[in-house]
Amino acid sequence: MDRIRAFLVAVAIVTLCGVPQVRSTASDHRYKAGDEVPLYANKVGPYHNPSETYRYFDFPFCSSAPVKEKKEALGEVLNGDRLVSAPYKLEFLTEKEAEIACKRKLTRDEVVKFRKAVSKDYYFQMYYDDLPIWGFLGKVEKEGKTDPADYKYYLFKHLVFEIHHNKDRVIEVTVRSDPNALVDLTEDEPVDVDFMYTVKWKETNTPFEKRMDKYSLSSSLPHHLEIHWFSIINSCVTVLLLTGFLATILMRVLKNDFIKYAHDEESADDQEESGWKYIHGDVFRYPKHKSLFAAALGSGTQLFTLTSFIFILALVGVFYPYNRGALFTALVVIYALTSGIAGYTAASFYCQLEGTNWVRNLLLTGSLFCGPLFVTFCFLNTVAIAYKATAALPFGTIVVIFLIWALVTSPLLVLGGIAGKNSKAEFQAPCRTTKYPREIPPLPWYRKTIPQMAMAGFLPFSAIYIELYYIFASVWGHRIYTIYSILFIVFIILLIVTAFITVALTYFQLAAEDHEWWWRSFLCGGSTGLFIYAYCLYYYNARSDMSGFMQTSFFFGYMACICYGFFLMLGAIGFRASLLFVRHIYRSIKCE
Repeated sequence: MDRIRAFLVAVAIVTLCGVPQVRSTASDHRYKAGDEVPLYANKVGPYHNPSETYRYFDFPFCSSAPVKEKKEALGEVLNGDRLVSAPYKLEFLTEKEAEIACKRKLTRDEVVKFRKAVSKDYYFQMYYDDLPIWGFLGKVEKEGKTDPADYKYYLFKHLVFEIHHNKDRVIEVTVRSDPNALVDLTEDEPVDVDFMYTVKWKETNTPFEKRMDKYSLSSSLPHHLEIHWFSIINSCVTVLLLTGFLATILMRVLKNDFIKYAHDEESADDQEESGWKYIHGDVFRYPKHKSLFAAALGSGTQLFTLTSFIFILALVGVFYPYNRGALFTALVVIYALTSGIAGYTAASFYCQLEGTNWVRNLLLTGSLFCGPLFVTFCFLNTVAIAYKATAALPFGTIVVIFLIWALVTSPLLVLGGIAGKNSKAEFQAPCRTTKYPREIPPLPWYRKTIPQMAMAGFLPFSAIYIELYYIFASVWGHRIYTIYSILFIVFIILLIVTAFITVALTYFQLAAEDHEWWWRSFLCGGSTGLFIYAYCLYYYNARSDMSGFMQTSFFFGYMACICYGFFLMLGAIGFRASLLFVRHIYRSIKCE
């Protein structure tokens, strides 16, 4: 089965530097001959729609014993895993030949259901001793036929398990379908099916610690490594050129400005102020909608902290391949624990801006990101329930998440807000703000907000563009991304480019005597998130084979939330960098 082999090769990416070489799974069991090794059936779904998966026994498979569900962690449920006992019994070192697992008479409706699944390239996933295995449900015979009405549809009824062991441990397992054991599903007629399986055992010298290495074969190829390193080199060149170019220009321009303003102070009667010094009485005027601004800054800071912790866990090897649900569990727990950072940052900055209604500011901070995420989740979970897909969260899981929000996230947010309100920090402005704001002179179209955001987002996006494909292929495909060291470097580059381009655009805005830079710097910093969402449109149409309302809504719905999170995080980075820069240049001159 070439397709099965291709599928197995396509499901993982090599572990490069930065991740430990130990790739054992959660199971570290030792077995004796005849011991029953746990085999769980997980889910079934169309190969090209990763979000559209269903429970194994939602399809008319049969089992000779009562089906038992495996208790799952929060992350596994969020990941869409629904493990149940499989109909096949694979005892340790016990070989079987064409053993009948169960018999079933498929009704006409069940034949139609299987045929639709086969026509859409449905696959199944199982776990044997925590090792993942995949296979296709059937095949479509199209050779020599141009009319789809003439296609033949077959269901695989005989699975062959090949298991490698090293003394008392399971090392590797693969499954293939017997091409000669087929059930014809072409006609809408009831049919009898004997689900059979064969088990073969082989000894291997591969140590238990390296049994997950085979899932890293695909990107160990030179072609994949070259692409990743090309991505890094491309990003580094972008950073060096940008930072060098901006540093040179800003240093020269600012030096000339400082010399000019020093000269102006000596001959103030002869010359008028112009440029960014001219608006020194307005540049630190607090922004409009300061409560919203402080809430966005707090949420962005929390998301940046969350991302940093996730990278730390990834670099120490927590998210090894097929550690089911570890990433989702970490996201939920760390987001809950870092909510205090959002509350502290927002309340502290809001009070520095002389805000008074800090309680409303905290409510806005807590709902700024969670609100849109909650609305999106409600809609998509309803869609998943309508499709009866495993992406639909059980009521118990929703209660658990609500309790985490109510008992951990909200109290920490309030405690952080109280600490921020009582920090009594003052906004450090080198210049006094005048009573009445100066009028902003008419600006050309390319200095307006939208064109500036387009300029600010393009360069950071170009630095991460190549690596984005691999991220999308992992999140919305069957690849497993484990090269976290490279991803971390790309993330650092993204932060540097965002900070530099935002600072440069802030300087040019001030030089044009436009003092409303607060929101502009945040919007320009976060505009990369809009470019990433635009890439989603390209990826969906040109790089993927996803289809159907459920998969489309999941893709664009959850990517909208992710890109919105990037917008808040990078916006906070852009504003912080601009604030440091503005304080520095106005502290370097004498402002009357």
